[in-house]
Amino acid sequence: MRVVQVRMPEKLIEEVDKLVKKKIYSTRSDVIRDATRKFVVSSYTKNFKRQ
Repeated sequence: MRVVQVRMPEKLIEEVDKLVKKKIYSTRSDVIRDATRKFVVSSYTKNFKRQ
């Protein structure tokens, strides 16, 4: 896996940390990977519906 650095607003990081603290995700990285994956899939779905 490659490393990517991302700058995020403090409030958003706090929300990510809440998900980790509630044990919904194991790490911040898991949250960000899952959110990115869902965004990409959603983007593909929207683009295919337009064509």
